[in-house]
Parts: sequence; structure tokens; C-alpha cells
Amino acid sequence: MHEMAICLGIIQIVEEEVRRRSFSRVRSVCLEMGALTHAAPEALRFCFAVVATRTAAEGAVLNIVELPGVAWCMSCSKSVEIARRGECCPCCGSYQLQVTAGEQMRVKELEIE
Repeated sequence: MHEMAICLGIIQIVEEEVRRRSFSRVRSVCLEMGALTHAAPEALRFCFAVVATRTAAEGAVLNIVELPGVAWCMSCSKSVEIARRGECCPCCGSYQLQVTAGEQMRVKELEIE
């Protein structure tokens, strides 16, 4: 379950910001997550609640903004949206796609007290 490792990384980012900026509590964490990351949003929320215990993020809400997967089609030279790897180009049917977006994951913002 790599969602647990991801959430541990999120808490590490939160704790670093707590030390750097001297705030006491995090009310919410906004996470941008690409569609091609293969992380399950509900599993992330569950794991986040578990690893946030006894940290500045205890009780915080994990808000997930899902970003689309995007690929460049080498056959028709178009940028196309894809839901998962291995799909064909929705414009021309080619499988010669180079992923250009959708694999990223980042903590976008923290709501603090």
C-alpha cells in the first residue's frame, strides 16, 4: 500500500512547514494528484488520518484535486487527455503516446491556525 508512504511524506512536509513558519495546527492540506499516479484517493484520505495522529495535522482534512493525464500523440501530433497508461489516442487511435502530465503529486497549500 504505497498510499501510506505517500501520506508519511505529506506529514513530513507539514512538519517541516510547522517548524519553518511557527504555526500550531493545520486545518486542511490540499494535494494535487495526477490521474496517472495510481494512488487511490479514498485510501490516501484514510492513511492521512492515521499518520496525522499526534502531529500538527491531526484532525486536518486532506483535500485532493485530481488532475487529468495528458499525452502527446506521435502519430497525429496532438496533445490528448488520457485516463490511464496504455490507452489509444482518442483522435487517431494510435498507441504511440508520450505521457506529458498526470504523474505529478504535490502539496499545493496548507490551511493553518
